[in-house]
Amino acid sequence: MIPLSYYIAVSAVLFGIGLVGVFLRKNAIAILLSIEIMLNAANLNLVAFSKYVTPGAATGQIFALFVMAIAAAEVAIGLALILTIYRSVQSVDLDKFNLFKW
Repeated sequence: MIPLSYYIAVSAVLFGIGLVGVFLRKNAIAILLSIEIMLNAANLNLVAFSKYVTPGAATGQIFALFVMAIAAAEVAIGLALILTIYRSVQSVDLDKFNLFKW
């Protein structure tokens, strides 16, 4: 049986990769993918803790499914916004967006 600390370590690495991607990338689609990596790290923690803390209950898995549904909605809305902005700016580089500035 794999110890819980291994799951936490993998989750921390995934979350760190996603966090670095959000802070360092300028491409809007890459930032969305980085957010997905961070959400998957959270899902891994939810399922791992559920298995080790309450092995009989499926609360962690249910929360993970809820997070997946929220992530799918987030990606759909995010891609729609990016496509709309791409049509006007012809780029997905966030430095070229000045739509929300005064």
